[in-house]
Amino acid sequence: MYVGIDYHKRFSVATQMDEKGKILQQVRLMNDPETLTRFVSHLPMGSKIALEATGNWYYFYELLENQCRKIYLAHPLKTRAIAEARIKTDKIDSTILAHLLRAGLLPTSYIPPREIRDIREILRYRASLVALRTSIKNKIHAILSKNGIQMEYSDLFAKKALQSLRGLQLRSCYQVTIQGYLKLAETLNHLAQEITQTIEGMVEENPQAQLLTTIPGISYYSALLIVSEIGEVQRFPNAKKLCSYAGLVPSVHSSGGITRHGPITKQGSKWLRWILIELSPHFLKGSDRLHKMYARIRSKQGTNPAKVAIAREMLKIIYSMLRHERPFRKG
Repeated sequence: MYVGIDYHKRFSVATQMDEKGKILQQVRLMNDPETLTRFVSHLPMGSKIALEATGNWYYFYELLENQCRKIYLAHPLKTRAIAEARIKTDKIDSTILAHLLRAGLLPTSYIPPREIRDIREILRYRASLVALRTSIKNKIHAILSKNGIQMEYSDLFAKKALQSLRGLQLRSCYQVTIQGYLKLAETLNHLAQEITQTIEGMVEENPQAQLLTTIPGISYYSALLIVSEIGEVQRFPNAKKLCSYAGLVPSVHSSGGITRHGPITKQGSKWLRWILIELSPHFLKGSDRLHKMYARIRSKQGTNPAKVAIAREMLKIIYSMLRHERPFRKG
């Protein structure tokens, strides 16, 4: 039995198909635990289920991952590239998923183990706290700009900067707003410190993350983020495949015997790509070779292409470190 499920927030449409492609049943299911569990329990043993990797696939997968049915997570962009339809309905979408699964043509996404999924949630939480704190900084900067005030401190939440902000004499509307934002920032700082301690404890229990902390510039957070985004490194046969997964390889357009290389694909793990590019200037401290490469590319193509090139080279080194379980060596 092959089952394609077009999953939405409140309901799903499931198409059941046999090995010859005959549609046996199409049903509309409400996404409550009882309905979904009952539907899957009635499927024959050995049935395969295709589910598109939408933003809320976690709920369906985690509810049914122990039901002894194989669940495949379809890559949404690649699925549409293979089976783009002029007419789109829930039934058509679920039928296409079932057909691709039956034919062995379903482009699948990696489903990390629950332990790694939980680590990712912790890291996303910390990233959201930092984003909220940055947003508050920007709002305070906007208020200062309205009042023609230029702060001499680059970090508004540093100790001396906070003293200056609290001592400003502004109109009551601005005074109330800034004081409120500062209270929010204080809470966010406290929460960020708590979750940072949690992350440090998680790294102490993760040998792979500990290996990556031997690289200059990589903190506990960065190391754990890289490890969690890579997942099981053995699933990549070589470093080039890992770089492709991070979206750090150039796009290729080939036609008529002519091959052109464009900008990086930016497909795959955006978090892995982001953290490596952010860390690329720090990587230079640990390698004369990378430092020379960065200088050469920057002089010809600019800063951003140079950062991307260093991020890609560093990911190759990380791949080797994780595969062979060895710490970073300068060179």
